[in-house]
Parts: sequence; structure tokens; C-alpha cells
Amino acid sequence: MKQPSLLLVDDDAAFRQVMAGELGRCGYEVDAVATGEEAIERVTTAEPEVVLLDLRLPGMGGLETLKAIQACTPTTEVIMLTGHGSIDSAIESIRIGACDYVVKPCPLDELQIRIQRAMERRSLRQRTSILERGLTPPDLSNSFVGDSPEFRRLLNLIERVAPSDSTVLISGETGAGKERVAKLIHARSARRSRPFVVVECAALQESLLQSELFGHERGAFTGADRAKPGLFEVANGGTIFLDEIGEVSPATQTKLLRVLDTSTFRRVGSTREIRVDVRILTATNRDIPAMVRQGLFREDLFYRLSTITVEVPPLRHRGADVELLAQHFAAVLNDRFGSNKQISEAALQLLRRHSWPGNVRELLHVVEAALVLCEGPQVLPEHLPASLRNGRPAAQTGPLAQDTLPTLQEAELSHIRMALAASKGHRGNAAKILGISERNLYRKLREHGLV
Repeated sequence: MKQPSLLLVDDDAAFRQVMAGELGRCGYEVDAVATGEEAIERVTTAEPEVVLLDLRLPGMGGLETLKAIQACTPTTEVIMLTGHGSIDSAIESIRIGACDYVVKPCPLDELQIRIQRAMERRSLRQRTSILERGLTPPDLSNSFVGDSPEFRRLLNLIERVAPSDSTVLISGETGAGKERVAKLIHARSARRSRPFVVVECAALQESLLQSELFGHERGAFTGADRAKPGLFEVANGGTIFLDEIGEVSPATQTKLLRVLDTSTFRRVGSTREIRVDVRILTATNRDIPAMVRQGLFREDLFYRLSTITVEVPPLRHRGADVELLAQHFAAVLNDRFGSNKQISEAALQLLRRHSWPGNVRELLHVVEAALVLCEGPQVLPEHLPASLRNGRPAAQTGPLAQDTLPTLQEAELSHIRMALAASKGHRGNAAKILGISERNLYRKLREHGLV
């Protein structure tokens, strides 16, 4: 196991020698130098985990050295060593960025405690950085595939909307790509390096949703054995994406309106106001204006959320984009599977004819299932679902006639059957393909009489 690395910076040769020896016997890998200039050189090449830095140094002083260390290696923690007459300067070093200070002469056991705290702080900062990078999606523009006028208009609108800090309501059918649009808006904004937090509003019960969004204090409800920060706090400085905002209850709507109006909220069970700086993006496949008229959605909240509205066109309105997307998905999946399968022209014709009630998500799953089922070099019509082989031709542009559209129940049943076929009946894998939990899949199977 690697020993923790320390750099001791002190111009007192006797103190430096004794302290380096004692810390070495405690299990640390210790390097020692006498000046700030030497410290900068060692930090640049060795990047120690903790620096013990004397405030009073010849030449470059302790505070100046501290600033230089932070500029060279921001992940290194610095503990200041000071005499009784330099407490004010030590406090100033904390303001600048040192994690702690100790007054010389300091007992070895106390110094070890301070070093351990510094190591824990460094580890916590590293984990936080990793989590933030995980919450920050990359710029997904390369995966936005299409050349239809409707698709180009969507990309142009995203480019104009993204740099602003306005709230955006993203509307569109299920599977059209609303979350990907939200991610691209965030990636093209000034908040791109900060967290992007997704909240599935329809997947959480009302009490859980408020706790997830706003957090809760210890003892706020049964089972709340410790305080928990909400997702608005996690997203501070970045973007929060509220998917399926039309499923939110009136009580939560009121709290969301307060966040939009004041940028403040309270955790469940708390009276303390928490202020955040968060851009809010929302998405829905429901008719929110109709819900407002029916009294199911607050009119004032709707106006605040829809400062800018971005409508994602359904795939059936995007003409030749079907073929472009199918070829793109095939290339991505071939890379994942280590294969080199192509989609035949006959299969492409069936893909072009289909109405795609499940939109881009349905197309992705159809292509994935076809590549899995295909044993030869080409995807043929027989590798596609029966609903595509036997379906009616779909209009390439404009709305479909009413008699060519399947009902929502028929479309859902067909999509579930395709997922089960692609996963060879494995419910867990089918649920992943559909983007829902296995429990929800089982419920839908019962509703459709498939269990």
C-alpha cells in the first residue's frame, strides 16, 4: 500500500530534520525543503498529498508560497506551521485556501490528527470532482443525427436558446429525444462544466418527489434517520431537468413556483431557507395548456416554465432522417458488439414506411434487436418485428391520417413485444430496453394480458 506523501517546508534545519524523521516513523513518505522556491519545485514534480508549510520563510514568504502551490497543484492540501505571534497571518492563510494551521511546537499526535483530516478532505474533494464530472454530460451534438428541415430548425433553436439562462419547456412525444435536447442545451450553455441533474417526476411518489427535490432534515418523517440534501442543492450552479413535469402534484407545483420566483426553498421538516443558482429545464408529453384549463396545473407555474418552448418533432415528420438514424445506430451497435452488419435496402424500405409511434427510441430498439437476431452480414426484413413487416406505409411529412395511426395501447403492446423478442423473454433486459423498471414492465404485462 502506497504511503501518504508529505512535503515539510521549514527553514529551521534542526526542526526540519527531527520532524521529518518522526513523521517518517509514523508511516508517511516525507520530503523536506528549507525555502518556498524549493517547495514550488518539489510540488510541481512530486505532487505531494499534504504540505506542512511554515509561515515565516526567507525569500518567498509562506502566504506567497501557499498561493503558488494552489496554482500548481490545486488537489494538494496545505497545513500552515506558525508561531504564537503569527496567528492573524495563519487565519489569513485559511481564507486564502489552506485547510488548517498548527502552532509550533506542536505535539506529534495532534499533528497526525491534522494531517489525517487534510487527507480526508483531499479524498472528499476528489470524490466530489468525480461525481460532478459524472453529472456533467458531454456535448452530444455528434449523436444528433438528421438532415430534415424540421430537425435543422430544432438544432437552430437549441443554439439560440442554450446560451441564455431562461427556463425552457421541452415538449414532444414519448421517445422523441426530449432528454437529449435538454442535455445539449446544458452542454452549450455557460453552465456546461457544472452538474446536470435529471429528475424523473413520474417515477416517484409525491412524498418521495418532494424529498428528492428539496431534501429533508433528520426526523422529518419515519425513516429519515439523517439529513439529506435535495437535488436542487446537488444541481447548484448547473441545470436541473424535470422530466414529465405534467405528473407533478399541485403541492409540489407550489414549491417549484417558489424556487423559480425566489431561488430559495426549504428542506422537508426545516424552517431554514436555502438559496440556489439553478437553471430549470422541463419536459412533458402531455398537453399542459389543456391541464391548465382543467385546473390540473398552475397557470402561473406554466408561464414561468414555458418562458421558451422547444418542440421536438416526432420521427414520422422527419422524412429521410429515419434512414440516417438507422445507419447511425447500426454503426454504434456494431462498434459495441464487435460486428460489421449492414442494413439491407429491403429492410430500409420497411423502416421508411413505418409510422414510428415510439419515435427515435423505438427505432433504436428495432435496430438493436435486428442486429442481435441477424446471423449473417445483412439485416433482412425477416429480422424486423412483424409490426413493421405487416404495417401500413407512413406519411413522410405532415400529420398522419387518423385511420393509419395505431392506438396508444396498440403501440405500447407492440413495443413491449419487440423488447421481449429482442431480449429473448428476459424481463430485466426488456425493461432496460424500454427504459422502465422491471416492476413497471410486469404491471404493463398484466394490463395487456401477457402474464
